This record gives sequence, structure tokens and C-alpha cells, in this order.
Amino acid sequence: MKKIESAEDIHSVLVVGAGTMGSQIALQCALCGLGVTLYDVDRAKLDEARGRMSGEYAASLTGLGLREAETVRKVIDGIEFTTDAAAAAAEADLVSESIPERPELKARVFGMFDGLCPERTLFATNSSTLLPSMIAEGTGRPDRFCAMHFHIYVWVANVVDIIPHPGTAPEVAEILRQFALRIGQVPIVLKKEQVGYVFNTMLCALNDAALGLVADGVASVDDVDRAWMGVMKTPIGPLGILDFVGLDTAMTITEYWAERTGNKRLVSNGQLLRSYVEAGRLGMKNGKGFYDYPAPRYADEDFVSSASK
Repeated sequence: MKKIESAEDIHSVLVVGAGTMGSQIALQCALCGLGVTLYDVDRAKLDEARGRMSGEYAASLTGLGLREAETVRKVIDGIEFTTDAAAAAAEADLVSESIPERPELKARVFGMFDGLCPERTLFATNSSTLLPSMIAEGTGRPDRFCAMHFHIYVWVANVVDIIPHPGTAPEVAEILRQFALRIGQVPIVLKKEQVGYVFNTMLCALNDAALGLVADGVASVDDVDRAWMGVMKTPIGPLGILDFVGLDTAMTITEYWAERTGNKRLVSNGQLLRSYVEAGRLGMKNGKGFYDYPAPRYADEDFVSSASK
């Protein structure tokens, strides 16, 4: 069977995980003319992903003038949404994984697909904080595996971290660099592994500080974001950004590293995030997080100027 020797040999992409990032990666690849299958164990998640594509994502693409509405509709109709792992894997040239940030889970899922995918298939994780070396052996093909991390929205924040681990074959990292260019992304190839990669290393430091200010009772959610927005002149603050990412995703990441490091700040930040998640406030994805959507307070014209008393 033909080996993947360049990005041009990648025709069929299997995206594993139908959450926010998986659905955006799938749509971006499909918009760039690739055959795309979106797989999840939960049919409801697949239905939700299709709904986001047809609603929020289509509105973003058309509102920005990036695609015509009819084009987006046809592209979405061409994506295969499935819970059948074997069928999804059968013709995959590249597997892009976007499941919860637990290394044992990622390794187990990649191990399953190692037994289902053709020998030629390359594996990539969209993990935002885990090192690829933490799960490489579990993939069954560590030489053909590295991290390829996207950002939200993929068609706007079009920077991709390419992170090989020490066992990644050099040509695989280069193929994925070429592939990123092919799907309209700006690839940044890291010289060595780094928790959080490039942008997220900086963003996580900001998020940890912002969450800590609220968890420690120093300032309110509004005032933390108000301070950032007022000084930096941005349309959104760090806690608004976390709503965009998903508070459940942020909680999983924070609690994992809190347990791994014992860092007291991370422990209290994780507890704060858990209180929101257990109250059903997951962020923008379900309309309730630190703010309520579709009209969050930080979008008000006088949000920054109307300081809390």
C-alpha cells in the first residue's frame, strides 16, 4: 500500500472526537477539499457537531466573507459522521485526535486505531497541554506520531503547533508541516517538547493568574476581565476566553496538572472550574459559563467603563 511521502499523499482525514476542536478541524479539512470522517463514540455528540457546523461555524465563515453559505452547506453534507470506528479508519491517511486531555485515554484510543488503520496512516494529537512523548508508545506507531495543535476558530486563529517527540521520524514532522500549509494554517515547528507548546504556554499563564484572582477572592470575574480588556484594549478577557475554550476542558486540564504537580494554585483553580461545570455552566458551547450567551456582559459597550462597586 502506498506510503505517505508528502502532504499531497493525504487525501482522507479521520478526526477523532466531535467536540469543539474536532468539529472545527474536520470542517477546515473538508473546506480545503479533503475527504473527512468525524468519529465519536457518542452519536449525540456527532449530531451536536453537525449543528455547530451548520449554525455557529457557517455563520462565522460567511460573516467573515471566507466562504459562501451554499459552499459551506455542501462541504458539511460531504463530511461522514460516524460511530463506526472500523469503517472510519479503513481508508484514513491521517488521524487527528481531539478527545479529553487524559494521556491514558488518548493512548488507548490511538492503540485501538493502530489496529484498524492502514499501515501508511499518520497519527497526530491535537492535545493542547500534554507532551506527545506521554502517549507516543501507546499509539503503536510512535515514529509516525506527533502533536499537531490547532486553535479556535481554526479558520481565523490559523496557527498550528507541530511538536515531534524524540521518536518521531523527521519526515513525518515535515509532512505535517506541509499539510498545515495545505489546509490554510501557519505551522510553527517546535525545536523540542514544551508543555502548552507556544501560544498556550503564554495563555495558560494568563488563565492561571485570572482564575487565581477569582478563586482567592481578590476580584470578581467581571473585574478580572475588565482589567485586562481596559489595559490591553482587547474585546475579550481571559475568563471570557475560557468560556470560548470550554470550562469542562479547562477543568480537565487544570485538575490533571494539579494532581501531577501538587501546585496549590492549580488545585484551587480546578475547584473553581469544577463548581461552574457541576452547575451546568460549560461555557459558550451550552450558552452558560462565566458569562451567559449569546449576549455576554463583556460585549456591552460600557462593560469596561462600568466598574464594579
